[in-house]
Parts: sequence; C-alpha cells; structure tokens
Amino acid sequence: MAGRPYYFDDNVMLYNMDCLAFMKKLEMGIFDLTVTSPPYNIGKEYEKIQKPEDYLNWCERWMNSVFDVTVENGTFWLNLGYFKLYNGNAVPIAYLLWDKTNFYFMQEIIWYYKAGVSARKYFSPRNEKYLWYVKNQLNYKFNLDIIRDPDVKYPNQKKNGKLKCNPIGKNPTNVWEIPKVTSGKNRSSKECVDHPAQFPLAILERIIKASSDKYDLIFDPFIGSGSVAVSGIQHGRKVVGCDVNTDYLDIAIDRIKKLDV
Repeated sequence: MAGRPYYFDDNVMLYNMDCLAFMKKLEMGIFDLTVTSPPYNIGKEYEKIQKPEDYLNWCERWMNSVFDVTVENGTFWLNLGYFKLYNGNAVPIAYLLWDKTNFYFMQEIIWYYKAGVSARKYFSPRNEKYLWYVKNQLNYKFNLDIIRDPDVKYPNQKKNGKLKCNPIGKNPTNVWEIPKVTSGKNRSSKECVDHPAQFPLAILERIIKASSDKYDLIFDPFIGSGSVAVSGIQHGRKVVGCDVNTDYLDIAIDRIKKLDV
C-alpha cells in the first residue's frame, strides 16, 4: 500500500508515518470510511503548538488528502475540541474548519460527557464536536436500523392503530451522551490505556456501524491508542492507520493482539 507497515495482520495495517506523506503514496479512492481526531493544537505531549492560521492550513491540507483517498460513496468523521484565539477563550475548532474541505458537510454531532475539567471563571466544558461528512450527498451509507436506541420511553404508543415508533428503537439523535475514558486511581475506565487523548469505543462503534459495512476499509490518519482499529476489527472491518509516534503504535498493537476475533 505505502511501503512496509510498522505492523500488520489479516485485519489491520499500521504505519509509522506522517499522514500527509502516507496519503501521497496511496491510490485515489480506496477508503470507505475515515474516522479520526487530530491534535487540537493545545499543547498535548504529542504535538507542538502552531500559530492558529498554520494549524488550520495544515488541517485543510490533510482533510483534503482524506477526500482524495475516499471512495465515491465514502464517509469522513472528524472529532475536534476547542482552543484559544485572540478573540475567544474556548473557540470550537469545528467552527473554523467545517467548510475547509471538498467533502459535503452532513451534520454536527455533539458528544456530551459528565466527567471533565472543572472551570472557575467560565462554565465547565462537557462536550466535543464530531463533524459528519460524505463525499457524495446523493450516495452514502447510513445504516440507521443497526444503531437504533432500544431505550424508548413509550414503545407501545399508537396512532390510528399503528405503533408511533420503530419497533427496533429510536434514532439516537445528534446529541450522544457517552462517558469519557477516564484515568487515575479509583476512577480509571476499564478500556483506559497510557494515552492522553483516548476515545471511548462506544462512540466509534456507533460511527462505524452507521457509516460502513462489514469488510469495508477504514482509515485513521492519527491512530494514537488504536481505538478506531480495535472497534473496526471488532465489527468485521479492515483498518489502516498511521502515527508518527511509535510508543502510541505499540499501545495500539498491544490492544489489537488482545482482541478475541
């Protein structure tokens, strides 16, 4: 695909490469779904702070490279947080980037969680954004029935003798309440590994089920702790990922090897 991978098996290929350099080596239109969360430019251990305009230009470049390597009916899910600008304290990065790609923007999903940093001079942040993009707004995958929420308040309510709600369950809506992956003594999540920005498998499960089919090829250009790979493999997809940090790749590999599939 793009030279010898850092790790591979029947379900996954992981590369120790910068994502832009990696995508330049690929054929156009090979991935069915990309799910990722890039660095937020807030000074985490895996990133160097850039000027906001440089960071946004970089994001625009790799996002449009993702467009090039996506199949015609493919999908792109992008998670972003917040950063500080000259005229704003906690500016959602999504609001600065949503139209900086050739993808068609479908919808913003709000990920709401209860645990998080406590603020004193402003409201404590408890959500992040997921931007849902498709390459072709007239032809894309959305497997709603697979991800319906069975927790319906009035499942037997009828109108004109017919059930008002789908017997499988309700649409999960565009606000998802899913717990964060927490760390620390007496509060660590079961799936927690040694990574500063790990995302819960429950979010990825919903995205992957909704926007891809079994045996589809999924891509994460910032594979990090490998959560996209773990969830993709668990649900019968093939996964490709890259990261510049071998320590994180090793964490991802360890998680993949422990899967019972």
